[in-house]
Amino acid sequence: MTYFFRAAALLILFLTCLLPPLQAKDLVSYAFVNEDGSLEVSRKKIWLYGIHIPPTDPTCRTFESPIVCGPRATLALDFKIGPFFVDCEKKWDNEDGSIVALCRLKGEDLSAWMLQQGWAVALPDAPLEYQVLEKIARKRERGIWGRIIGH
Repeated sequence: MTYFFRAAALLILFLTCLLPPLQAKDLVSYAFVNEDGSLEVSRKKIWLYGIHIPPTDPTCRTFESPIVCGPRATLALDFKIGPFFVDCEKKWDNEDGSIVALCRLKGEDLSAWMLQQGWAVALPDAPLEYQVLEKIARKRERGIWGRIIGH
């Protein structure tokens, strides 16, 4: 019997050394998008890591009932998230009690998505990937970088 326990302990030790550590997701829940571009997840205010969502002209989604109005960038994020769960890995706490986190929807990085769509700017200390995504969106004139038609 002791041989079995010794073998099991060695197997567990061996697998522990080989497998990457499990990463706990700090917050997993529905997300509500605030007008300032932050998220509310599990009653906590979350700022998406590495980006800034600038104020954009308000617009309305008239195909929904009731009609939803707000800044275009936040509406795009709200439409993307929809009724699905997000998982956010906390990067740090801000002094005001809010959190900066890397949030994903079905495995997709929401900060990267906002940059690709042209609805955000990469912060100076953001990963290089984010800087590149912003430049591509600018070049393609997406989101806030788009042309104003009719003016």
